[in-house]
Amino acid sequence: MNNVVYYEYVDTTVNLWLRNSADMPVPATPIVGLVVETTCTYHASLGWPTPIEAGLCVKRIGKSSITYGVGLFESGNDACAGEALFTHVYVDAETRRPVEIPENLRLAAQKILKEN
Repeated sequence: MNNVVYYEYVDTTVNLWLRNSADMPVPATPIVGLVVETTCTYHASLGWPTPIEAGLCVKRIGKSSITYGVGLFESGNDACAGEALFTHVYVDAETRRPVEIPENLRLAAQKILKEN
């Protein structure tokens, strides 16, 4: 699986969490998260047909941004195959200007905050 697919899993993991845990029905919200920075460290290869599991935490909460940490794992294996950091800046969907993180999102993010 190449790096583009890793990032697709990371993006999907974050967006599913936003929809299911943070009451942010992506993409139909007045506030959207723009990806402004990503990194990924690869430890092992993943590939079809092996099922993949993802773990998610929040690494940092700013005024208008959140940095997420996502680990990708081969199903049933505790060794992390890829670790990604993924930063969203939240903006008004129309003006594209940064906005303060909505309270419902901030509260949900604080529940999975793991600094360092």
